[in-house]
Amino acid sequence: MSLTKIRSVLLSPLSIYLIRRAAILLVTVVIATFLTVLIANMGGYIDKMIYSLIKMQVVQSLRRDPSFASLPAAVREHIIEERIHEILHARGLDQPFYVRLFIYTWKALTLSLGQAYFIRSSTGSANILDIIMERLPWTVVLFVTATLISAGIGIPLGLYVARRPGSALDKFVSIFAIVMQSLPAWFIGIFLILLFSYQIRLFPPGGVPVYSGPFWLWCLKVLYYMTLPLLSWVVTHFGYWAYITRNLVVSILSEDYVVAARARGIPESVILRRYVLRPASPTLITMIALAIVFALQGAIITETVFDWPGLGTLYYQAIEMLDAPVVIELTVVYAYILVATVFVLDIIYAVLDPRVRTGVR
Repeated sequence: MSLTKIRSVLLSPLSIYLIRRAAILLVTVVIATFLTVLIANMGGYIDKMIYSLIKMQVVQSLRRDPSFASLPAAVREHIIEERIHEILHARGLDQPFYVRLFIYTWKALTLSLGQAYFIRSSTGSANILDIIMERLPWTVVLFVTATLISAGIGIPLGLYVARRPGSALDKFVSIFAIVMQSLPAWFIGIFLILLFSYQIRLFPPGGVPVYSGPFWLWCLKVLYYMTLPLLSWVVTHFGYWAYITRNLVVSILSEDYVVAARARGIPESVILRRYVLRPASPTLITMIALAIVFALQGAIITETVFDWPGLGTLYYQAIEMLDAPVVIELTVVYAYILVATVFVLDIIYAVLDPRVRTGVR
């Protein structure tokens, strides 16, 4: 490819638009990470707590040494402070807070914060990425599946009621969506546990099955254990998808080009597929993509109610134990996933919609 052609591609409206969007998203991630590090460290409070914890561990380890107890008090204190300083230096905690703030931000952006303070994986690893990757599949299995099922039920239902605005079904779906959106999934989950676990005794109240082969049988056990949390999420969210789809389609059906298509005698199925779904698909694709990204965050209370070992439970444990590295790394991972999703959507919009490309000055 010639240099002139490369320059024309790089200076095209599409390339300029994508470069600007990438720069804006990158700056957003950096600022969000910096604020997360600042807030998670609580102005140095966590560092003071870590210092106290290290001192306690050092004192306990030295007390096991009989020769240490026979030393003078001043010497013992000097040895304790020396050991504490070594550990602080190894962890980089002996530098001023504002210096450590930027160091932590860079490490967070590069996903190299290292080890958690308190939380461990099931194998005993303190590596933060190991801990996150151990919890991530459970969140993906539950909440991504629940989001796809909710959208798969709600979108067709919204398309159906949109063709009959004002009907009894339309009113029922609207009321149902508003009521369910006001009730969190964990609230419905408590009633499901009381009914199906303690009254009917049909499903387990929570947790996950211990792995035991064969693999396909264990997968069926996982589906059995996730029935109640999955049901609570779908019940509270599919109405939202139906309500949003219904309003979007009703507004498109009132457009002049749809009225003109009906006047020409075009079949209703063709109008719905060509004149309604096509302009509505970018909005629906965006909603589904962002819903899946937000589903990866898990749900702290829902996972806690059902004892589901996902990222939401990990977030709760990290906050409860003041494990700042885990909180920061989780937030950065979410930020990267969200930014990547938004950037991919920008590319799709720029390719499909010429107004996005030509509108860039």
